[in-house]
Amino acid sequence: MALDMLVSADIPAVVAGPGAPLRTVGGDKRDRHRLQRGSAMDMDRDTAMDTGAVMNRAAVGAAERTVLVIGATGNVGRQVVTQLLATDVGVGVHVRALTRHPDSAGLGYGGIEVRAGDLADARGLEEALEGVDRAFLMWPFHTADAAPAVVDALRRHVDHVVFLSSGAVQDGIAPEQQRHPVGRSHAAVEHLIERSELGWTHLRPTTFASNTLWWADQVRTGDVVRGAYGAVPMALLHEADIAAVAVRALTEEGHDKAVYALTGPEIQTQVDQVRIIGEAIGRPLRWEELSREAARQQLLADDTFPDSFVDTLLDGYAEMLDAPRPVTTTTVEDVAGRPARTLRQWAVDHAADFR
Repeated sequence: MALDMLVSADIPAVVAGPGAPLRTVGGDKRDRHRLQRGSAMDMDRDTAMDTGAVMNRAAVGAAERTVLVIGATGNVGRQVVTQLLATDVGVGVHVRALTRHPDSAGLGYGGIEVRAGDLADARGLEEALEGVDRAFLMWPFHTADAAPAVVDALRRHVDHVVFLSSGAVQDGIAPEQQRHPVGRSHAAVEHLIERSELGWTHLRPTTFASNTLWWADQVRTGDVVRGAYGAVPMALLHEADIAAVAVRALTEEGHDKAVYALTGPEIQTQVDQVRIIGEAIGRPLRWEELSREAARQQLLADDTFPDSFVDTLLDGYAEMLDAPRPVTTTTVEDVAGRPARTLRQWAVDHAADFR
């Protein structure tokens, strides 16, 4: 299971919520506003190569720049790599991908330079950053303990970092005072980046559509998905939408000191999500509500799901159920220049994962 699926943004945004404001600060302009709709886009490798016509804003500079994608085999990182290779978007961009397992990364195309390493490997990270101009950073840890060293390494090499943060981060609250643990860790990384000499862009996505892959085993073996808090409403976000915004920030000017709140275009409960996935794969699926404790035991028995994350997830769902209904934003469309894709579209794209 990809780390970005579990850590970076997929915890329900129980504090900031999908309606978190978008803050844009660029040059002499300081502007705060709330965006009211959202968007989602999926692209596989071939589709990404054909999207240059709609992604035709000027790339950064005329000379080739090197962009490092940290976590290049994650749900979002792989999309960032693919979309950086798209015609026009990645003109003048050399893509370097950092992954723990280069031989099995599946990134041997398009002139991608694959490097071995991760954020816990200080030497590997330092070597991967040599000659890099801009970097995409996702945070795979439950705390920010490693962040000072990582940010310092970035500061020594790059001029701009695009950070995959979390919708759980609350503006105007110190990292240690953030209510949600995911908000605390990501706010701490944001704070360190902002205090450095780096240019930066923060992406704050809400719940990933790919979180529904947690149900894949249940779907393969039956027509019932069992879980707790089926009535929780979410604005599920396609991982390719996050990547599309990241690519803009990595290849264009005008995104420095911007905080982008990202959501999908529609609000659906978990009950709705199961039904939509069933329609996409041609089978009638239904939700069966479990008690919190039964759902907890089910997740603890799942070898692919981290035990340390179980209570965090269920606590987040409980808070979301009691919170105001989430709202969507237009940030993806405003930045990436194309309309949202829905959960139904995501489910069609990922239908094979449920079969």
